[in-house]
Amino acid sequence: MTVCAILEMKANPGTGDDLVAAFRSTLPETRTFDGCVRIDMLQDSEDADRLVLVEVWETRSHHEKYLAWRREKGDIERRAGSFAKRPSITYFDIADA
Repeated sequence: MTVCAILEMKANPGTGDDLVAAFRSTLPETRTFDGCVRIDMLQDSEDADRLVLVEVWETRSHHEKYLAWRREKGDIERRAGSFAKRPSITYFDIADA
């Protein structure tokens, strides 16, 4: 079943634009990963340090494999210091309504 993964992030104060730039360089590769349907990055218009990735994947398993791949590459650890608090992921089934 197609799922939507919502990744909510709070960048360190004043660094939201820098984090967007970092994602801009890595998201093209993500979009080609097996099972990725779509990814959009959102930046809060009133708080530039508040970011959300809206990711649509063929299955939750595809997304979990993608996260494991990013961990293996060291990307998640490298970016860990960029956040004021730990990012959170919430999974949603896409309701066809």
